[in-house]
Amino acid sequence: MSDDLQSKFEQAAKDVTMLSEPPDNQAMLQLYGMYKQATKGDCTGARPGMLDFVGRAKYDAWKALEGNSQDAAKQQYIDYVNGLVAADKK
Repeated sequence: MSDDLQSKFEQAAKDVTMLSEPPDNQAMLQLYGMYKQATKGDCTGARPGMLDFVGRAKYDAWKALEGNSQDAAKQQYIDYVNGLVAADKK
């Protein structure tokens, strides 16, 4: 992993918190899945039960990215955040 990619990833994680309005739920799930894949790798553990709606949605968002490398997930996260930041500036 390059230091440049890591520093851009860390900056993107900061930038997303500085948006004028928080992203919608779907965007938050995308961000969560990409962040977890980038920092932890493939999803582990059992899928939460049907009554744990939030846990299940988060698990599914992360599981959908299974097989992506951590560096690829970092780049996806950076690109996604950059799109949110650009839309926020309009």
